[in-house]
Amino acid sequence: IIVLGGGGHAKVVVSTIAELGISIRGIYDDDLHKQGASVGSARIIGTLSSIGIATGERAVIAIGHNRTRNEMVRRFTACHWVTAIHPRAYVHPSVSIGEGTVIFAGAVIQPGTVIGRHCIINTGAGIDHDCIIGDYSHVGPGVSLAGNVTVGEGTFLGIGAVAVMGATIGKWSVIGAGAAVTKNIPDRVTAVGVPARILKES
Repeated sequence: IIVLGGGGHAKVVVSTIAELGISIRGIYDDDLHKQGASVGSARIIGTLSSIGIATGERAVIAIGHNRTRNEMVRRFTACHWVTAIHPRAYVHPSVSIGEGTVIFAGAVIQPGTVIGRHCIINTGAGIDHDCIIGDYSHVGPGVSLAGNVTVGEGTFLGIGAVAVMGATIGKWSVIGAGAAVTKNIPDRVTAVGVPARILKES
């Protein structure tokens, strides 16, 4: 497998892949100062522009920024995107998970939930029954979602944010750290606080 991105988020991706016993051929990152450096058990062996990807190459994107992951998927169309679930995460067998999604240690995902493509379910996040997590979303560390919550495509939920049962959070929005979503949040806004209030539109 190859890993695209060699920053801090990659450390957690690489450790998750290592726990699964999957061998990493190398990491690619555009920062020239990182070339040859190690990220956990793997090394950065080239820039993204230097990748000669064969059709069907197994890869995972280790970049936390949602829009950048979206751009990478459109750029590297020949890849076979790998889904990585840490062995110490709990994922109910009924959960649907899209390609390229990574789920880290301590996450709990309950029955009936649907998780899209290239999502990040970060350390210790809890997603209760029948939630829908849109493509390219990032559910931050320690986030807690009650049942039947919908998170739109590309949305970021900051560390420790919570959402009440049945809440809908729109596409490409940002929910600040520790915020409490008690009512629906529209597309393309930043919401913060307890209860969460819209701070700005993007």
